[in-house]
Amino acid sequence: MKILTFDVEEWFHILDHDTIKNENSWNNLNYRLDSNIDKVLEVLQRNNQKATFFCLGWLTKNHSHIIKRLDSLGYEVATHSDLHQLVYEQKISEFDLDLERSIKSLEDIIGKKVRAYRAPGFSLKEDNRWVFDILVKYGIEIDCSIFPAKRAHGGFHTFPHMEPVIIESNHGKLKEFPMSMDRILLKNIVYSGGGYFRFFPYKIIRYFMHKSSYSMTYFHPHDFDEHRPVIDDLSPIRKFKATVGLKQALEKMELLIKEFEFLDLEEAVKRVNWDKVNVVSLPERRNIQRLNRQILG
Repeated sequence: MKILTFDVEEWFHILDHDTIKNENSWNNLNYRLDSNIDKVLEVLQRNNQKATFFCLGWLTKNHSHIIKRLDSLGYEVATHSDLHQLVYEQKISEFDLDLERSIKSLEDIIGKKVRAYRAPGFSLKEDNRWVFDILVKYGIEIDCSIFPAKRAHGGFHTFPHMEPVIIESNHGKLKEFPMSMDRILLKNIVYSGGGYFRFFPYKIIRYFMHKSSYSMTYFHPHDFDEHRPVIDDLSPIRKFKATVGLKQALEKMELLIKEFEFLDLEEAVKRVNWDKVNVVSLPERRNIQRLNRQILG
């Protein structure tokens, strides 16, 4: 099973960088999402390919036409938070409000229930597992936030599975589609999205795709923008990560969807036999009564 997803955000939604960390700092930057979405949709339409789009609620302020367009073309719209903040830096109340705003904003545009969520930067850690209870609170049924290895922006490295599972939290159950990985030189690596996809040659990506029975992708519209701007005060390594492989990325993605069968998340949910998957119990370890008050109000 191979799943095609996109995290819909602007090129400047870079995590963990103070000069562009909040909404006010984005106001004077150029928007490039329209042209980048056009490139993505042209490839998908040409290949009759479905996909799920995890969209920021913030987009409804300046890019609502993009959300409407995705929905009108039959693509599944999910939430990628409202303001693209690191989850592990948020208080429970801040995450709760951000999620509520994103869901309401998107549902008001598409007139449909938002069922799926992905955390910005996969920034869900073991010690903020309270996230699952808040997702349940707002009717989220499917999560795609778990990165089962250590990474710059968190990672749930103790998570025991790299395939679809059921997560049991204090207040309900969720269907979880974690990131897929493979190993090179005894190290877990991601090959199916973002800078990793742009960095690796197509032959390597193709090899891992053939090898893997489950692959979860995560592309961004700016992954295909060869003229993408770069924030001046980024470190050299982050500038490299932001720009590597931009020129070839769109062609590589089209080769990938021509060679392999990809599903959107909605179809993937239908194809999983949920009675036979592993169940992972992740109750929050804090004082349960205090946590219930914070989450349920």
